[in-house]
Amino acid sequence: MHRRTLLKATAASLLAAPGLAASGLAAPAIAQPAKAATLRFVPQANLTLLDPVFTTATVTSNHGYYVFDTLYSVGPDGVSHPQMAEGHTISDDKLTWKIRLREGLFFHDGSPVRATDCIASIQRWSVRDPFGQLLAAVVDNYSAGDDRTIVIKLKRPFALVATALGKADSAVPFIMPERLAKTPADKPVTEMVGSGPYKFMAGEYVTGSKVVYEKFDKYVSRKEPAVWATGAKQAFYPRIVWNIIPDAATASAALQNNEIDWWEQPLADLLPQLAGDKNIALQVDQPWGRMSELVMNQLQPPFNDVKVRRAVMMAVRQDDYMRATFGDDQSLWRVSKDVFPFGTAYYTGADAGLMKGDLALAAKMLKESGYSGQKVVVINPTDFAQIHPLGLVTADALKKIGMNVDLQETDWGTVVQRRSSMEPVEKGGWSIFHTFSSSAVLSTPATHPLLNGRGKDGWFGWWDNAEARSLTDQWLYAPDTAGQMKAAKALSHVAMTDVGATMVGQWYGKTAFRRSITGVLQGVSPYPWNVRPA
Repeated sequence: MHRRTLLKATAASLLAAPGLAASGLAAPAIAQPAKAATLRFVPQANLTLLDPVFTTATVTSNHGYYVFDTLYSVGPDGVSHPQMAEGHTISDDKLTWKIRLREGLFFHDGSPVRATDCIASIQRWSVRDPFGQLLAAVVDNYSAGDDRTIVIKLKRPFALVATALGKADSAVPFIMPERLAKTPADKPVTEMVGSGPYKFMAGEYVTGSKVVYEKFDKYVSRKEPAVWATGAKQAFYPRIVWNIIPDAATASAALQNNEIDWWEQPLADLLPQLAGDKNIALQVDQPWGRMSELVMNQLQPPFNDVKVRRAVMMAVRQDDYMRATFGDDQSLWRVSKDVFPFGTAYYTGADAGLMKGDLALAAKMLKESGYSGQKVVVINPTDFAQIHPLGLVTADALKKIGMNVDLQETDWGTVVQRRSSMEPVEKGGWSIFHTFSSSAVLSTPATHPLLNGRGKDGWFGWWDNAEARSLTDQWLYAPDTAGQMKAAKALSHVAMTDVGATMVGQWYGKTAFRRSITGVLQGVSPYPWNVRPA
């Protein structure tokens, strides 16, 4: 694949002369409010779904951090810290948790946050999230001791209650009013009322163009230093506007021309140019990086056959995927042939031989599998620079090993909605899509969305594996770290050999912002708090 050459040529032609006019592109329609009043931000993708519990789309989770808050939050140390919670107590038999809410918590509609709101929110989240499902399996019942006390009675001791309720990244257990949390988990909430530091301005929301947030004056911040989503969430900007700019060259020019303040995920090809601008700062956003993933639909042919899945895994050349997306600068990416990310506790690389990138061997394995030419539909977003090249590389590789590939390219919002379909491709279903996740969320069996082996009750791809479910339980209830390590490594081997998850590389993105702002935090999301005029 020569995707990188194509991208470089495109970027060079667009930016051959300074300014948007010279590029031949129309300037984005971005208002120029007072710097101290409005933060102008360009997100990674268009915001099409608003409910951060209904979808795992990262852009929706990022939106969720503005509007909603959480009882706990896990930081880079892996420890769960109280957020909305004042603290908790655990009974001597470890079967009853009592979580006390902080005083002065209000929703954006003016109503106080009550224990019943939190209970309904946790229950709805637990239906959809893998870690939530593990928690739900051991909960006997929830009750409200009073308006500020959540009582959780367990069937058996579960030491990770606070860790589950502080889960970071996608499918975060955000708290919303009970009336909204009572919405069935398979239907999205459309009214955005939370208790977070910013209010969603529904009247100004235009999908594909603009998302607007305003500071919630009743938000009471914690006092501890802000680290990831833990500690203080101080909103220094009265107003934040997301400008949806899918074209990378246009977003780059807008940042350099002071038409925006912060661009979440610049295209790798444009980083050298941005680095050369003294008015712009670049910062690694997630120190542990992210992993890009190839997700196969295991409910439908041909990927309901493990032999076919193994052939695809053998064809994966992580170098091709990473170079196509991030170029030759290997400070931005690395090969990581494991289901757990390199640099995290359970990474081993022990089964890397299953992913040799040997196309001839992959073609032989595919032929021996009995694959009979079933159509393989790859759904791929054209408006997401960190994902679009992945689909191109996959389509090319699978054609080379003898698959009947149908590459269907749409916008990211359509991919997000379509990937939930369990129908065969003849009825609008799909075979493969690509996405990425933070290394933080992929670092444990409880939080890794692709490893729980829960079939139709699990995440997209719907891998069904009883041994994976058993090993996850062994990890959860292991008496010590040695027991957890043993279970996690065994799970990694099962997931690699049964192809529950196919990783196509690990990368370290950089976020770009003008030096007129400061306080941009690292973490699993571009958090709006702590950011202020320099």
